[in-house]
Amino acid sequence: MAGGMRKLAKDTAVYGLSSIIGRFLNWLLVPMYTRVLADTGEFGIYTNLYAWAALLLVILTYGMETGFFRFINKKEEQKPMRVYATALVCIGTTSLLFLLPAGCFLGPLSRLLNYADHPEYLAMMLGVVAIDAFCCIPLAYLRYKERPFRFMGVKLFGIFLNIVLNIFFLLICPQMHQDAPERISWFYLSEYGVGYVFIANVITSVVTLLILIPDMLPAFGYKPNLALLKQMLRYSFPILILGIAGILNQTADKILFPYLFADTSYAQAQLGIYGACFKIAVVMVMFIQAFRYAYEPFVFARNKSDTHHTKIYSEVMKYFIIFALFIFLGVMFFLDILKYFVAPVYYPGLPVVPVVMLGELFFGIYFNLSIWYKLSDQTRWGAYFSIAGCVVTVGIIVGFAPVYGFMACAWASLICNILMMLLSYYVGQKKFPVSYDLKSAFIYFALAIILYCAGMLPVIETGILRFAYRTVLLIVFLIVVVKRDFPSGNRKL
Repeated sequence: MAGGMRKLAKDTAVYGLSSIIGRFLNWLLVPMYTRVLADTGEFGIYTNLYAWAALLLVILTYGMETGFFRFINKKEEQKPMRVYATALVCIGTTSLLFLLPAGCFLGPLSRLLNYADHPEYLAMMLGVVAIDAFCCIPLAYLRYKERPFRFMGVKLFGIFLNIVLNIFFLLICPQMHQDAPERISWFYLSEYGVGYVFIANVITSVVTLLILIPDMLPAFGYKPNLALLKQMLRYSFPILILGIAGILNQTADKILFPYLFADTSYAQAQLGIYGACFKIAVVMVMFIQAFRYAYEPFVFARNKSDTHHTKIYSEVMKYFIIFALFIFLGVMFFLDILKYFVAPVYYPGLPVVPVVMLGELFFGIYFNLSIWYKLSDQTRWGAYFSIAGCVVTVGIIVGFAPVYGFMACAWASLICNILMMLLSYYVGQKKFPVSYDLKSAFIYFALAIILYCAGMLPVIETGILRFAYRTVLLIVFLIVVVKRDFPSGNRKL
C-alpha cells in the first residue's frame, strides 16, 4: 500500500480499537438485557428511546463536528484554537438551551411518546444527549491533534464504567435484594428494570464530561469569533439536514414502529425482538464507525494541498468493500453461534440480520462516496441524497410495517442506502470525478454472493461439519483477495 494507505490503516486500527472493543463490550450487554429485563417490551423501550437519542444527538451537533474538521484544517486558518473555541462555545450554549424547554415540557412530551408512567426515562435520555453533544467537540479535537490513544482511553473508560454500572444494577442489586434487602432498599427498586439502564448512562456521560475538561482548557484562552461561527454554521447547516435525514434512515424504524399499531404493548414487544436481532449486525456497524473516525481527518488533512488524491480514494473504497464483504460472510456463516447472544424468545427476528448487514455495507460505500461533496464544499448534495433516502425509508415503513412487521423496516433501510449510494455516485462523477475500481467491486460482490449461497444452500445437520465447510468458504474468499489485490499477491485474476 502507499504511505497514505498505511497511515489510514493504522489510524483505523487505533480508533477502531476503541470503537470495536467498545461496541463489542456494549454488545455483550445484549444477552444480559434480553435475559434480565422482564420481557421483550422492556427491550423495546430501550430500543425506542435510544433511537430518539440518536436523532436528537444529530440535531444538537448540527454538523459542527465535520465543520470543525473542515475549518481547522483550512490553509488560510492561522489560529486553529480559535476554531476549537468557537465550536466548543457554540455547541455548549445550544446544549444548555435545549435542556430548558425540554425540562419545562417534560410532562406533555412523555405523554406524547407513550412514557407518561415513567417521564424520568425521557428526562434521563435528554440529559445524556445534551452532555454527549457537547463532548463531541473535545473528542473531535483529540482526533485533530492525532491523539488516538487519549481518544481511545476516554471512550473505553466510559464504556467500562457503563458496563460495570449495568452489571451492578441489573445483576448484583437483584441478588443483594434477595439476600439482604435492607442494605440497598434506600436506593434500589426491584421493579424499576430498564430504568437502571438509563441511570447507568447518565452517570457515564457525566463522568466522561469531567474527564474531558483538561482537553477543553486549550480553547479557554481564545474568544469565539462570530464571523467564523457564521461561516462554520453556513457550511454545517446542510450537514445538519443531511444528518437528520441520514439518522432517520437508520432509526425511523425504531422511532415509528410503536406508533403504527393500535396495541402499543404488542408493538413494543415486536420492536424489542427487532432491536435485539439488529444488535447482532453491530459487527458491520462498528467496522464502519471505526473507518469513519479515521477517514474524515485523513481526507481533510490531505486536502490542504492543491493535489486531489483521487487515486487513494479509489484504493480506500476497494479495500473497504473487501473487508466489509468478509465481515458479512463471517457473521452469516456463524449466525448459528451468534444467535445465542440473545434469548430464544428473540429468535423470530433473526431473518433481519442479513438484510440489515447489507444495508450497513451499502451505507459504508455511500460514506466513502460522500467525500466529493465535503471536499468541494457542496454539502447541500448530501442533504438532497439523505432527504430522498429518508422519504423512501419512511414511506416503506409506514406503508408496509403494519402488514409485514419488522422485516419491512429492515428492507426499508437496505433500499434507502442503495438509493443514496447510487445518487451520490452518479452526481459525484459529474462534480468531482474519482475513478473507482468498479470491476473489482463487482467481482468481489459476485464472489461473496456465490460463497454465501454455497454456504447456506447445503443442509448440513452436523454443526461441526457445517462450520468447517463455511470456514473453508471464508478461506477461499481470503485467498482470492490476497492473490488479486494485496501486496503479497502478484497475479491478477
